[in-house]
This record gives sequence, structure tokens and C-alpha cells, in this order.
Amino acid sequence: MDNRNRPLALAGLAAAGLALLAAGCGGEPQPAATADVGSAAASAGPAKVKLAYLGLTCEAAMFVAQEQGFFKEEGLDVEFVKTDWDGLRDGLGLGKFDANYTLIMYLLKPIEQGLDVKITGGVHSGCLRTQVPEGSPVKSLADLKGKTIGIPNMGSPPFLFTSRALAAQGLDPQKDVNWVVVAPEIMKIALEKGQVDAVANSEPMGSILTAQAKVRTVADQAVDEPYRDEYCCATVVSGKLAASDPAKAAKVTRALLKGALWVETNPKAAADMAVEKKYVASSAELNAHALGKLKFMPGVAGCRDSIGLAAKEMKTAGLLNPSTDPAELAKRAWIDLEGVDDGWIKGLKVEQVAGGGRAPALDDARLAELVGREKDLHALCCLGCDMPADSDLCGR
Repeated sequence: MDNRNRPLALAGLAAAGLALLAAGCGGEPQPAATADVGSAAASAGPAKVKLAYLGLTCEAAMFVAQEQGFFKEEGLDVEFVKTDWDGLRDGLGLGKFDANYTLIMYLLKPIEQGLDVKITGGVHSGCLRTQVPEGSPVKSLADLKGKTIGIPNMGSPPFLFTSRALAAQGLDPQKDVNWVVVAPEIMKIALEKGQVDAVANSEPMGSILTAQAKVRTVADQAVDEPYRDEYCCATVVSGKLAASDPAKAAKVTRALLKGALWVETNPKAAADMAVEKKYVASSAELNAHALGKLKFMPGVAGCRDSIGLAAKEMKTAGLLNPSTDPAELAKRAWIDLEGVDDGWIKGLKVEQVAGGGRAPALDDARLAELVGREKDLHALCCLGCDMPADSDLCGR
């Protein structure tokens, strides 16, 4: 439709908008030390692995796996390579990177088009939202028919989630609503001026708007059925690694899933560590708030189910090709790895750090204060920068 890609003109308002918090990385992670992992493995030395990362709050399990020695336990010497969203996707597909964890919905369309990657396990649930002004007559997603929805960009995770949720309510997201591109930092102004009826966003923008613009949430991936138990992000390995060395792929996956359990057990400690070690450029308080919005829940069978659900609903929403069989796509996207199953996960044990549990959520006033104080940050968001690649706020 003609208006799907038209940017929302808000000249002169950007400077007055909210500053989008960021989770860009303030420094390069240090490679894991070598380890004695048995006579055969020790003689050959630890296996080299390239792990792509973006420097986001939700990548905490990666950082924990490094700092807590989980990669080392698996006999891996991991090199972290900083990249961007396009580089992550293409690098994994080409085998330039061995592994990462990222959004299932972000991967399914490229996999449909031939991207050679394999999903191997579930990491955490999501934090995508659709919100309307507090006084809006819109009470549910069904009420958005004929309305205008502001999104960070076409194809962004908030767009994908809202499209799925609309289709589940019987609406055609390609015909029944108008999509306009609104940079997250000016969503508040667009809502106040009535230039959009709703916005689709991700944390912490959802909390920021709740605190500063008095919005209501009409769709919440972390709360609403069936999405609240769905995996947002999953471990993924390159197709090249999966085919040539599935044992190494299993080792990487196990380390990341153990890291996810550690984060769920010690979310504040994980947030503090990420800031202290300069993986994430933010205050510890803000990082803990954003990380606290996520539920880390390492799993295997549930992740396979999430891929199937996402593929099915993306097909219904017109986000996949009409000829695509969602079940076949989900099957193609997944690989079972030896030693990576729910039985193994249930047997995992991690330490509980004193004082490292979930930090109290910031109240609206405190969140607004910290947002105003740290306007130089980019996007403290579990999903990274949702803005166009040329946006200065993306830090690209």
C-alpha cells in the first residue's frame, strides 16, 4: 500500500523528543583463557569459535558465558566480533561467524529466502509492545482497523510482532492499518500531536513512553497469550558449522544456554557485570531495569514450538511467501544437537550471587530522571536499535 514506507515528517521536533537509551558496547570482550579439557582436547588446544555480538542488554548470557568460564568449560576459545544487524545475519549465513543468539522472527524470512543458519535453543522471552495514548478510544488491537501505527522501520521486530497480533485478531495488517515510520525518540510527540493512533516499540521505549507520555498497552509480548511463553531470542549457529562440526555447535549452544540460566538466577549481577566489564555502555541501574523486563528461560522443545508458532502467524500476516509451508520452514530452521535437550537443561546448576537477584523495577519518576540524565546513550533495548541504519542514534 502506498503509505507503508512513507516517513513521518516531524521537522524540528527531533531535538525535543525522547532520547532512546542504548546498549552499544563500550569495549571489546576479552577472549576466554585456554583450558585443560582432557588429554585429547588439551593436546590440540581449545577449539576456536567466532561469536558475533551487537552490544545489547539482552546479550547478557553471552557475556556471562565468557566471564563465568562456561565457554572454557566446553573447551572453547571464543573470539567476540562486534557487528551490526545486517552483518550479523549475513555473517552467520556465510560462515564468517560461528554463532550468536538473536530474534526468531528476524531470522525466519531470511531462512525462507535461503539464509544458511540453524536455530539450536531458546534463550529468553520478548518485550515488544503496541501502545496507544491513555485517552484513546482504542481498547484492543481490533479497534486499530483503519488507524495509523508508528513503527521504527518496516521489518523491525515491533512491526513483525504487531502484524502477527493484528492478524490473530482477524485484521489484515497489510490492508486494514496504515504503517508510518517514526523514529523511537519522537514517538511521544507523534502520539501527542495525533499523527499516529498507536506505536509499536520494544523495551525500554515502552517503559519510557509509559512514564513520560501516559500511554496504555494494547498488546504485550511479555504478558499476552500465546506470546508470553514464546521465545523471542534463540541460539543460532552458521549452517557451515552445523554441517561441518555439530559437536562444536553443541558446545557453543550449551555454554550460551547455561549463561541464560545464570542470568535468570542473577539478573542484577549480570547487568552490573555487563556495565563493569564495558560490554554495555549504560549505567548499571538502567541496564538492570531493561534486563529485568526479560525472562531468561533456556529450553529446547519450547523453542521448536516457538519457531512453528512464529512461522505460522507470520504466514497468516502476509510476512512470508504464499507458497511457504510454515511447518516445513520451522523444520528447516531448526537442528537437534547431541547433548542439548531439556533433560540436560533441567540438570544444570549455577551459583546464586548474593545480592544478584532481580532489581526492583524503576518507578516512572526515576526512569524519567535517568533517561533525562543520560541522553548521550543510544538504545538500552533487548532488541537493539530499531531505527534506520543511517540514524545517528543507532551508533552505527
